[in-house]
Amino acid sequence: MTVGPLAWTVLICLVLGLLAVDFIGHARNPHPPSMSEAVHWTLGYICLAALYGLGVGLTEGWTWAGQFYAGWLTEWSLSVDNLFVFILILGAFRVPRPFQQKALLAGIVIALVLRLLFILAGAALIARFSWVFYLFGAFLLYTAVKQVIQARGQDEAEDEDGSQYVDNALTRLVRRVAPVTEGFVGNKLLHRHAGRTMITPLLVCVLALGTADLMFAFDSIPAIFGLTQEPFLVFSATAFSLLGLRQLFFLIDGLLDRLVYLPYGLAVILGFIGFKLVNHALHTNAVPLINHGQPVTAVPEPSTGASLVVIIGTLAIVAATSLIHTRRNA
Repeated sequence: MTVGPLAWTVLICLVLGLLAVDFIGHARNPHPPSMSEAVHWTLGYICLAALYGLGVGLTEGWTWAGQFYAGWLTEWSLSVDNLFVFILILGAFRVPRPFQQKALLAGIVIALVLRLLFILAGAALIARFSWVFYLFGAFLLYTAVKQVIQARGQDEAEDEDGSQYVDNALTRLVRRVAPVTEGFVGNKLLHRHAGRTMITPLLVCVLALGTADLMFAFDSIPAIFGLTQEPFLVFSATAFSLLGLRQLFFLIDGLLDRLVYLPYGLAVILGFIGFKLVNHALHTNAVPLINHGQPVTAVPEPSTGASLVVIIGTLAIVAATSLIHTRRNA
């Protein structure tokens, strides 16, 4: 795939334009969105991602479009897991419902910038060291196993520590070095009072949201590199999944606890991509300790179409089985 400065410029302008629409149309007018509004905006972002993939297919080829769709679906499904943590953070800071849109949107902007840096660093590593795929794959396999263990532990007994948010190092540092207002000052991030500029709890919450998402990037970025090694597509899929996250939050807030099998579905997706990465590393092997530095091609590499089938099929099974489980309990 040949990507020039013009394509990057168009993508960045598109992302900035969508953020501007969100800030001007929603964040500047604090209000708790209705279910209808959340549904319309979520469907809008899904259609926009679908059209973007169609544009990639028409201009660059359907193989690249398939990689974008696979990456976007994976990032989108993993971002649903982020919402559990976002709910904890917003609850811990007691952010009023009308101000949650601005907090989420500002946190997503921070996450986009940090993830772009991660993607560029990952692309540079992959271009220079092919054995990085072994590390990415092993980490995703470990994450998949850990996801299952944590899910089974939550099924057997609720973890009290896991249901509470604890300030991270950045938010603790901000509280220590900067004056913080006693409470929220409308939906302001900064407040000028008595000749002093103070930060509000809303800004601390925004930093908590942005840095919390950074922790999820440690598994989501290697996962998407397992589906496409093109940095342009990696960032495109990441951007579209994060841009629709705010609307998705208000759409399924309160319904997340019904997706009881989501952790198992994410474990399957991460495990599959982890295997895919390790298998790709074996096919391009240059590590002397493995098969004397020669490629290992015994197992064929899954195609982009096969990856899409696995991802879509897993998400469909998760939704169906979770719905059946919820109805039986009800």
